[in-house]
Amino acid sequence: MAQSYYELYYHIVWGTKGRLPLITPEIELLINQYLPNKVIEYEGQQLALNMVKDHVHLLVSIPPKISIAEFVHNIKGSTTYYINTNQGEQGFYWQSGYGVLSLSKRGVPFVKEYIVKQKQKHANKNLINVLEYIPKENK
Repeated sequence: MAQSYYELYYHIVWGTKGRLPLITPEIELLINQYLPNKVIEYEGQQLALNMVKDHVHLLVSIPPKISIAEFVHNIKGSTTYYINTNQGEQGFYWQSGYGVLSLSKRGVPFVKEYIVKQKQKHANKNLINVLEYIPKENK
């Protein structure tokens, strides 16, 4: 089968249900253990992953045969299942929406550094609004 060439980079941000501070250190560990393998399962490449108590940032490259909507839906759904199965209690959920930005290869280092320094940026309130944007949930 012929291989395809692509350079598709996405910065994806999604929050916890109600933007509650549900991402504890234990849940963060579960996400860090699970998500990289799930990205590989979709033939993607994880370039950066970080989170704070109420949302996750993921920088990823995925093949064009997978729509971004399908990718995010599957990542969020399977991560919810994994967390709820492995933390011993049900009750962890993501909000329904997400934010996604496409970027060029030239923009990858900047966004990667922003994600890697996510906790410091939030602590210092040194945020870039467009890189933090998640639509509000419909109640």
